[in-house]
Amino acid sequence: MSEQRRIRIGMDTGGTFTDVVAFDEATGELTVTKTPSTPDNPADGFMTGIEKVLAVLGGFEGTDGPDRGAAISAVSHGTTVATNQLLEGKVDRLGFITTEGYEAVLEIARQSVPDGYGNSYFWVKPDRIVPRHLVRSVQGRLDHTGAEIRPFDEAAAREVARWFRQKGIEAIGVCFLHAYANPAHEELMRAVLAEEHPDAVVSVSSQVLREYREYERSMTTLVDAAVKPKLSRYVNNIKTRLDAYATSEGKAGPPLYVMKSNGGVLSADEVVHQPITTVLSGPAAGALGAALIAQTAGFHKVVTCDGGGTSTDVSVVIDGEPTLTTEGSVGAYPCKIPMIDVATVGAGGGSIAWLAPEGNLKVGPHSAGADPGPLCYLKGGTDVTVTDAHVVLGRIPAHLLGGEIPLDVEAARNGLRTLAGKLGLTVEQCATGVLEISAWNQANALRQITVKRGLDVRDFTLTTFGGSGSLLLCRLVDILNLPAVLVPPNPGNVSAFGLLTVDVKNDYVRTHVCLQEALTPQALSTAYTELTEQARAALLKEGFAESEHQFVRTADVRYFGQAFEVRVPVPEGPVDEALIEEVARRFHVEHRALYGYDFAADDSQQVEWVNLRVAGIGAIRRPRLVAHEIAADLGAAEERSRRGVCFDAEQGYLDTPVYWRPDLRPGQVVAGPAIVEEFGATVPLHPGFTARIDQYLNIIVTREGQA
Repeated sequence: MSEQRRIRIGMDTGGTFTDVVAFDEATGELTVTKTPSTPDNPADGFMTGIEKVLAVLGGFEGTDGPDRGAAISAVSHGTTVATNQLLEGKVDRLGFITTEGYEAVLEIARQSVPDGYGNSYFWVKPDRIVPRHLVRSVQGRLDHTGAEIRPFDEAAAREVARWFRQKGIEAIGVCFLHAYANPAHEELMRAVLAEEHPDAVVSVSSQVLREYREYERSMTTLVDAAVKPKLSRYVNNIKTRLDAYATSEGKAGPPLYVMKSNGGVLSADEVVHQPITTVLSGPAAGALGAALIAQTAGFHKVVTCDGGGTSTDVSVVIDGEPTLTTEGSVGAYPCKIPMIDVATVGAGGGSIAWLAPEGNLKVGPHSAGADPGPLCYLKGGTDVTVTDAHVVLGRIPAHLLGGEIPLDVEAARNGLRTLAGKLGLTVEQCATGVLEISAWNQANALRQITVKRGLDVRDFTLTTFGGSGSLLLCRLVDILNLPAVLVPPNPGNVSAFGLLTVDVKNDYVRTHVCLQEALTPQALSTAYTELTEQARAALLKEGFAESEHQFVRTADVRYFGQAFEVRVPVPEGPVDEALIEEVARRFHVEHRALYGYDFAADDSQQVEWVNLRVAGIGAIRRPRLVAHEIAADLGAAEERSRRGVCFDAEQGYLDTPVYWRPDLRPGQVVAGPAIVEEFGATVPLHPGFTARIDQYLNIIVTREGQA
């Protein structure tokens, strides 16, 4: 039976749970499950997830690894290894090699101060990713065109390499001035390091980020070097363990792909050479999965809310495409790589409620995580969390994963009673206060990616997913005046589902600063051709035939004198004067959409091209979402049970019906107050709200009387 099946598995490792979705390529069937994450060794949870989903699929009983391996066509993985390492600041000793005279580039950094200059008196610049005493320089100089002004000093380079070896520094970033225009000096430095310090892990800026702006390029290169050792060990560990599923001795196991921040995946063999591309691996997959689900359901302007155990990630999706940025950061580290534009707030199920020195109640950003977790987990947790508040108020059941993980309500209540006593509140007032603060934290994150960027959040439908993403949706509707909320089936597994919708994708960039009036079609065509050939070679290496290749061209464009650029799509076809003019026209339109004005009619405001980009895409077969018929004789939704639920501390506990989501049929409507439960998530429906099941089995939540 297993030899006739071709199963593709999506695996998303979160802080609390590892989510798994299996896609049977022959039947189109989707199978979902979850397993607790294993923070000490995420690979353990990964392999447990593989075994668990195969058990749920059935038909593999009594078969060994090779027989099972024949059924697994590929595994796509979203990992938080690099993300968590950066968020937690666990960066091992790094070395930095730069051009002589530019040793202080990391200290100088940028002028920007968090939260504006009003707080600048109290802001302390964080420690650099590489302390000054571990920065070394080498003589040699290129100009901005890549022409050599002073030759590379190989003797000095060898001294630097030996110095790092003697100091035991085994991760090194190399960033020379203007290497984006000519990588020759960086390639010479890498060759010297390979000879003099062969055990070192080396990242060079001309491979990591071939763009100008020395500080951002240096930081991105150093982040790449910082996460490379740990990510490489993790990926190689998983690959070795997947080899247990090899179909014959000496062969590799199922192909492993790793999610990238840009919305694509890359084979494990290649991603270890580009670890920086995985820094927002998990959140990117969730945004893509939600984008496909919402667009299929007929919603074209969407904000997503991915609630996990540690944090909530939010993003904007328009016409099925999440917005991209190259101005992102992870923790304190800027990473100038293409990534889905995701904002993160410390407002997950494990976020800790605490008292500020002035006596105010705060929630997050610190989290109890999966271990020890909330008080109700009874794993040694000592702090009240958002999950504790939900379980005490009856908004979630006294268990998780359909009873697999029991929760201790009294332990949570006792913790809340202690916290409430310090505030002079009842347990219910304290619990609802914790949830209210958490809801406002999420709402502010949604405003950050909409209102602060010129978008009216009231025009968008909210799509909630993740284990805790849907728990506060009714308050978010009220706070933000949203028209509707979409909750997909199996919301806790949307990120894992998103991994099955992702193409193989690589991005290539070349800085080419030039005023439009001086830009020639020949120079532009040459640059795009070279970038396209790089993308083509990578896709061929990934096993895609040339007929399967797709290439997307874009350009970063600005008005002369501006400091930052706008990303503009470059149309297909030959590069000529007409194409250059069309890009300028698109730039004016996009600039107006972003900033409210443009200079299309002002010839004195010159257009300047800055970066040229090509994305190479190898398409995969996506799962199809099946529409179900709405029966004429629906009947009322059947309650599974009832329990007391507190939606408002002043009203107390209401006798509330509980529905089991798999029992609900397309077209049925549930009126609040109500609780809708399923295996991996819960939707508390407040009084005054209704939930309708659409033809794709999504829950569509609106205020009563609203279409």
